[in-house]
Amino acid sequence: MNQTLSTEHRLRNLGHTLLLIGSMALLLALTSELLLGEGVWPWVFAGVILAMSTLPDISPHWLLRLYQARPIYPGDAPGLTGMMQEICRRAGVTPQPTLYWIPSAAINAFSVGSSRRSAIALTDGLLKMLQPRELAGVLAHEVSHIANHDMRLMNLADLISRLTHMLSMLGLLLALISLPLVLLGQAPLPLLGLLLLIAAPTLSALLQLGLSRVREFQADLSAVRITGDPAGLASALGKIEQQHSSLWQRLLLPGYRDPEPSLLRTHPDTAERIRRLLELRSETETADHPLSSIQLPHARLPGDFRDVQPPRHRTIFRIWR
Repeated sequence: MNQTLSTEHRLRNLGHTLLLIGSMALLLALTSELLLGEGVWPWVFAGVILAMSTLPDISPHWLLRLYQARPIYPGDAPGLTGMMQEICRRAGVTPQPTLYWIPSAAINAFSVGSSRRSAIALTDGLLKMLQPRELAGVLAHEVSHIANHDMRLMNLADLISRLTHMLSMLGLLLALISLPLVLLGQAPLPLLGLLLLIAAPTLSALLQLGLSRVREFQADLSAVRITGDPAGLASALGKIEQQHSSLWQRLLLPGYRDPEPSLLRTHPDTAERIRRLLELRSETETADHPLSSIQLPHARLPGDFRDVQPPRHRTIFRIWR
């Protein structure tokens, strides 16, 4: 792996993460000061930190029940769990996340929980489509989210965004109530403050989406540092992207892309992710033992892992997301 480029990407991702979370915190501070008065924002942030540290973690098992997920025990798929053990050992993640199988033909994988109690869910469609080398890259990507504490970081960003939205809506409601006094000239109308209250929820949401995309880039980079195989993860991303578009789109609209603007996506453009991954390749592999050089077993599941369902669209979670 190209270590120089890897370090450059890591520092850039860190800088973007600090800038985005700092901008979200600044928006919350300005909104709270505008609404509650000067000197209040430190107490608001103290409350955020207290909430993050005291709220109990939701059990991954209960969350994955929404997807009818089933745990994969070592005896069910020794090859898959052995691959997972090696990836966790290289990433320094303990305890090892529990693997779950989702009975869906959709192509997806995701991690839930915290570093103390986590799980990685794999759909049946993903396990059947990917080769061992590609699956190792996907597992390393999800383990990287856990190792990098991305779930807690995104929960913090979500809490800041929700507070900003709540304070903005409260401020606009108070402004609406005081409108008769403003019209009678008995109350001031701070135009800049009003514009801030209107724009703050949208700006905070866009910053949160940007943070999500940056953490995806960092998880890709961390996965490559674990596996030593940028091409494996790049190949998996290419297959997943191809399967997410329907057959008629591939035949009639070969240049079809996600219609959502890039600013409104939780994940970066797949082509950009693949480009960055392939840039990390070097003629001489620097990883001591790349996973691609090890005989990776196929992730076969027993015959009782059946009853696969077609991909289902969910209003909140989209398609198994």
